[in-house]
Amino acid sequence: MRKTYLFILFIFFLSKNTSAQFTRYIVQFKDKAGTPFSISDPSKFLSPKAIARRTKQHIAIDETDLPIVSRYIDSVRLSGNVTVLDQSKWFNQICIGTSDAAVLAKINSLPFVINTLPAKRSMRQSLVERDKFNEQINIITSPLSPASPGDYYMYGNSLDQIHIHHGEYLHNKGFRGEGILIAVIDAGFYHYKTLPAFDSVRANHQIVETYDFVDNEVSVDEDHSHGMMCFSIMAANIPGQLVGSSPGADFLLYRSEDVSSESPVEEQYWVAAAERADSIGADLISTSLGYDTFDNPAFNYTYADMNGHTSLIAKAATLAAKKGMIVAAAAGNEGNKAWHFILTPGDADSILTVGAVDRSGAAAGFSSYGPSSDGRIKPTVASVGAGTSISSTTGPVQTGNGTSFATPNLAGLVACLWQAFPEFTNMEIIEAVKQSGSIYTMPDNRIGYGIPDFSKAFDSLSQQRSIRNALVILGNNKIKIYPNPFKNNLTVLINPDHTANGIFRLFDTGGKLYFTKQIPLKEGSLQIINFNELQPLQKGMYILHFSDGFSRQSFKIILQ
Repeated sequence: MRKTYLFILFIFFLSKNTSAQFTRYIVQFKDKAGTPFSISDPSKFLSPKAIARRTKQHIAIDETDLPIVSRYIDSVRLSGNVTVLDQSKWFNQICIGTSDAAVLAKINSLPFVINTLPAKRSMRQSLVERDKFNEQINIITSPLSPASPGDYYMYGNSLDQIHIHHGEYLHNKGFRGEGILIAVIDAGFYHYKTLPAFDSVRANHQIVETYDFVDNEVSVDEDHSHGMMCFSIMAANIPGQLVGSSPGADFLLYRSEDVSSESPVEEQYWVAAAERADSIGADLISTSLGYDTFDNPAFNYTYADMNGHTSLIAKAATLAAKKGMIVAAAAGNEGNKAWHFILTPGDADSILTVGAVDRSGAAAGFSSYGPSSDGRIKPTVASVGAGTSISSTTGPVQTGNGTSFATPNLAGLVACLWQAFPEFTNMEIIEAVKQSGSIYTMPDNRIGYGIPDFSKAFDSLSQQRSIRNALVILGNNKIKIYPNPFKNNLTVLINPDHTANGIFRLFDTGGKLYFTKQIPLKEGSLQIINFNELQPLQKGMYILHFSDGFSRQSFKIILQ
């Protein structure tokens, strides 16, 4: 009865609103009953890389991973004048093209259909085109930025936007994104096949796949330039002019945004792209799109909707994070406009929402404000989005303003960080990025936790890695000495039962004391103690005594 009632209301809405002639609909299914697929055999619907990402992060395969029942899709397709455009297994729904009310009635009567929801009208509410991205682009007239000492990759105009994060610290250690697969979901990648910024990624076959989810075709080279500009911030490699934040990464280039209109169907396109990225095995999604109002005001969001669980695209971004990917999304350019706040999917939970600063680190006036409407810190962090160096549509370097450009700059460096620490989960990488922020202890609603410092994030994760490795070595012991025998340095791992001063004394087998070392210990806090004082000793056997006022232990050690 509920489904019938909703459909009657929908038909009433159509009859009363003559401008609301829709051509795109979302068809929601009840279940996945009778599917030939099983979560126990994910190789049938997920790539080895996608399965490995889940396995590494202990993420279970669940029903949302199962493809939609093909019989359901076929039944919709055979209902009359209808085209199946794309689908979402996560939400068990498909997008169709039709304007036939009889077809909709037939689809809605199918026993496995929950609902049919309008997603795009046939004509715009207004004949006035609005600037979807409202971002200022400037051709650079100043000389190229010189390379700084230690600027191995000759960043040129990119230097400031990399250096503000100490991103060169990662690059100079050899982490440039190799082995990380980044999905760029945007409005098109105009002339990426020929522009010089992408010579390297083309030559090295780093563009793994392209797809246009708006027009259902492979090519994205002829579409809008916005995605190309964002892509250049990560992937460009023109030494001395423009070098990306992750020029060694592999990329998926997906178009989900139709700049000719603004309708909820674009959220569905985005979901389809994100699911494709997940199934292929993407590690990271960078998306510089945001939604608040549409051509049809009936679909408009309010700030109250920016809570991470209202819009389809926000729910999808959160689910992508649950699948083990890192999602970086632009906060929006509404800071000095009536809307003022972040856009969706920037409101999603468990993602990196990126605000904009200029090259000096000052918050950009246009960058959207947080928090999310349910009070979470938004944006999460910030990157250079005012005066960001990007590729132009004809090749020369230009600058642009927008959180759209801050997002890929930050996302690329996150990819490099994850390359350096592949054993960490997506949430652990995100937390390290947040904790490295310039105002981590006092986050605000302009730049969130601040401007990340990737040298700090690297050092933090290095320390965590050392502790993890130490815990493996320690096992069930409270104290462990290794290596033994040793040649140069000796390490003591201790997981103390008490907060006390631990005292180490080294004797030879004849009882001669060589040194005493006192270390403050905290109950339950693993400590790694290095003994470099042993270097001058003669080869042979020694006795290391330990006491903390509660217990004593002695260990035979051999210097080789």
